Amino acid sequence: MKSSRPIRKLLAANRSEIAIRIFRAANELGLRTVAIYSKEDRLALHRFKADEAYLIGAGKGPVEAYLDIPGIVALAKEKEVDAIHPGYGFLSENPALARACEKAGIKFVGPTPELLELLGDKTAARRLAATAGVAVLPGTAEPVKTSAAAHKAADEIGYPVMVKAAMGGGGRGMRVVRDAEELDRLLEEAQGEARSAFGDGSVFLEKYLARARHL
Repeated sequence: MKSSRPIRKLLAANRSEIAIRIFRAANELGLRTVAIYSKEDRLALHRFKADEAYLIGAGKGPVEAYLDIPGIVALAKEKEVDAIHPGYGFLSENPALARACEKAGIKFVGPTPELLELLGDKTAARRLAATAGVAVLPGTAEPVKTSAAAHKAADEIGYPVMVKAAMGGGGRGMRVVRDAEELDRLLEEAQGEARSAFGDGSVFLEKYLARARHL
């Protein structure tokens, strides 16, 4: 955001250890901190580590509460929050939160909405990398939505394959599929976990490398 208004109050749109780490950094910078918590997390430690703490997502589940973008942004405006830090997981790679913050005049501690749209969606990021001439593993250019499409793609890629969440990371929504008999079950598991963790069940397939090294 172009605004030069200083940050005085920071909300962590996350929970547990992730939120506590944000609060620790904010405290070192002299910022006032705001925690959000679901009903199930009302006794969680992160609630008591912030200067202020508020229930979010009333009536929603313990994970869905932290995915409630309108509720989080509305609370931030009501409590005069200057910036929202998403931590990692949950909404950290969702451009909708960054855009909602921008519209509300709240700083988003992270990439721009435009960059998140390019890289938050892993299938879009793969296409961008390929366009730039960067080598990518064999995989699907778009999320797979049906069992038939998944089987066709897996046969073309060659087993073993990895089912991966398109809209988040951190190991959530990922399954290694070693043969066709496992595919339907693990595809459904990955979609369900991705939906619970990121609010979006989109997954794609990629060749699995058993002894990969991250660079």
